[in-house]
Amino acid sequence: MRTPAPVLLPQPLRRRLLALPAALALAATGASAWADNAPWPNRPLKLVVGFPAGSSPDLTARVLADPLAQALGQPVVVENRVGAGGNIGAAVVAHATDDHTIGLMINGNLTIAKILNPATTYDPLKELQPVSLIAVSPLVLAVPASTATSGAAFFEAARQSGDRWNYGTPGIGTVAHLGMELLKARAGIAPMHVPYPGNPQVITGLIGGQVQMALLPPGLAMSQVKGGKLKAIGVTSAGRSSVVPDVPSLSEAGVKDLNLEIWNAVAAPQSLPRAHVQRLSELLADIVRRPEVRERIAAQGWQVVGTAPEGLAHRIRTDTEAMAEVIRKNDIRPQ
Repeated sequence: MRTPAPVLLPQPLRRRLLALPAALALAATGASAWADNAPWPNRPLKLVVGFPAGSSPDLTARVLADPLAQALGQPVVVENRVGAGGNIGAAVVAHATDDHTIGLMINGNLTIAKILNPATTYDPLKELQPVSLIAVSPLVLAVPASTATSGAAFFEAARQSGDRWNYGTPGIGTVAHLGMELLKARAGIAPMHVPYPGNPQVITGLIGGQVQMALLPPGLAMSQVKGGKLKAIGVTSAGRSSVVPDVPSLSEAGVKDLNLEIWNAVAAPQSLPRAHVQRLSELLADIVRRPEVRERIAAQGWQVVGTAPEGLAHRIRTDTEAMAEVIRKNDIRPQ
């Protein structure tokens, strides 16, 4: 059987095909250079939130969306991708490649997510880049209303009670859980952990006496304090916080070297060009300092910050180190 003769293409066509890879490479280079200089964003920007509508992160995102859209000249669409304590939304952002997706996240999504659970589908330190720390808030150490008045007296009673006392949290691996383990070490107390489905159940447990203490966001804690159902022993920030200025810091009750805050921040995929990240950071810093925006965020129980990417990167690094140590020392594993 004879082998078919090769088909010879006409010389002009052969030359064009041989030149095609080089032409495509040149076109790609030109397209990339054009993209760097092209207006951005050139279509709606997606702001992903890993929590449901009406949640604190969602409300913060919606406060930012309109002024950010005005500054960018494109709509900013808040998209809720709910689940896994915000990690589903964070993964959406981490894996986005469209240059038009960013996310508003809580500290757990940007720090200990992968350390706490190696099965987490994204790596916050490798796949996300910081844009701006938006707002911070301490947690309030809340106790039943019948508890001893002073912070010092409370901690003395807690030391005497050992592991007969309990503390409640909205789940294993939450900031409230890790923070309480840190507080136990700093204060020399030993209450046992009782995880609940969420903070409303924690509050019910406090009021009913099933747990003797809990770290709660100020907005939740202070509404119960004002209603006479709970008492605020102190806040977890290094000093008093403008969020709840009338509540002492725990350092005033003798707890030293404790500085724990919850926070939210804007992050972007590693693929988003640095110039765009820098522009977003500068715009967000300006937006959160506007009186009307600052007041709306403060009304939700937050103190605005508005950092450069480097400021958020520092916060991520220090919080990751501190919380990773708590996780390792206490062998904390996900539910």
